[in-house]
Amino acid sequence: MTEPLLESFELYLSARNCSPRTLTTYLRALTMYFREETEITRQAVSGYLGRMIQEGAAPNTVRGRLAALRAYTRWLAEDGEIDQDPLLGIRPPKIPTKITQGLSDDQLQALLKTCKGQRFRDKRDDALIRFMVETGVRSQECLDLAVSDIEPLKNGQAIVHRGKGGKGRTVAFGPQTAASLDRYLRYRKLHKYRGLPDLWLGERGPLRYHGLNETLRDRAKTAGVEGFYLHLLRHTFATRWLRAQGSEQGLMTMAGWTTRSMLDRYTSSSASERAAEEAKRLNLGDL
Repeated sequence: MTEPLLESFELYLSARNCSPRTLTTYLRALTMYFREETEITRQAVSGYLGRMIQEGAAPNTVRGRLAALRAYTRWLAEDGEIDQDPLLGIRPPKIPTKITQGLSDDQLQALLKTCKGQRFRDKRDDALIRFMVETGVRSQECLDLAVSDIEPLKNGQAIVHRGKGGKGRTVAFGPQTAASLDRYLRYRKLHKYRGLPDLWLGERGPLRYHGLNETLRDRAKTAGVEGFYLHLLRHTFATRWLRAQGSEQGLMTMAGWTTRSMLDRYTSSSASERAAEEAKRLNLGDL
């Protein structure tokens, strides 16, 4: 099982009249898995799911990835591609409910301060941090962006085409992020892979998840920000939005959420803080 048979698996799912949503969800989950792992074994899958949990993935996301992997290995065994299903009987991991604090303004400033150099990576990472914190896009949504998706910069909008379930949306960013993106794009014109449509570039071509994770974790370490992981930027976006008195509906639209459960999960950590600020504004003790 050294090479994923995703096209054959897609044909199998289509022949079984799987819904378009299920087909898209399964194939996306498998694609995400094979970006990090080369084979499907119980040990590899357990490690992969463990990393997802550690990085703050939603319980439904973790269970969905496992469901896709189990369907895939079951098909491989039934079609004789492998001797036996390595995930037979595997159970979803227990996912603790946890409250995640977003980054403070001081921590964000410390992160950005590490990007003050004149290297290509400095300009790129400054734009990455600003864009992800202001728009709340998922890491893979950010990596999937093309240069054309953010142009013209003066409009302050980006088209996110490949959200969960294939849904797309428009996200907005302000002048500071636009200026940072502009600086990055000017440096990008000198990059050896500048002809590629991908917005974010690395040393070997388009920036991938591993590269994004590595570069921003390195920034966090340099900035003295402990416990950093990529999904923390999305939590920070949600917290800052509500702290600035942005509407819950607007937050759900920007973040690409379709249910309130996700809103509650992302914002529970700042609920008491916002309630205290609201109480001060109401001044109910003024009798």
